[in-house]
Amino acid sequence: MSDTSPGQNPQVPAVPAPPAPPAYGSPAQPSAYPPPSAYPPPAPYGAPAQPAPYGAPPQPVYGQPGAYPQYAQAPYGAYPQPVKTNTLAVISMIASIVGFLWFLPFIGSLAGVIMGHISLRQISQTQEGGRGLALAGVIVGYVGLGLFILGVIAFFAFIGFAATQGARYNNI
Repeated sequence: MSDTSPGQNPQVPAVPAPPAPPAYGSPAQPSAYPPPSAYPPPAPYGAPAQPAPYGAPPQPVYGQPGAYPQYAQAPYGAYPQPVKTNTLAVISMIASIVGFLWFLPFIGSLAGVIMGHISLRQISQTQEGGRGLALAGVIVGYVGLGLFILGVIAFFAFIGFAATQGARYNNI
């Protein structure tokens, strides 16, 4: 008998084991960097820096003026000034909303319409901002006035209808 164990084929040679990985910390390939001894050692803390070669300007010390590169400042007026919003346009919008919400139904809407038209004229002459606010104040003011007028008409129509119905009281 042979000394082959069951399941092994005597005709196939054994596969060699893979090589062992390199030891921890040792590089597998040579480094592309020079060894650390090629660099000069750093100066100890607080030690004066080595002088610059002859003819080179001296390097500024940390914290001294000129130690950092100087950048050009933004020219005067680099940022545009914000456009001023017309005050009457804001007041027109507020008055129209107050009139629309029925806090001051007729007065608020009428004031919003008047101030909105005045502010639109001022905006076209002075090129101020707030045209959208003025337009919204005028539109909301006109809608508020329209609703107020419809409400007054409906109120008087109801009173007229109630008056024509008549009330009869029977004495028993």
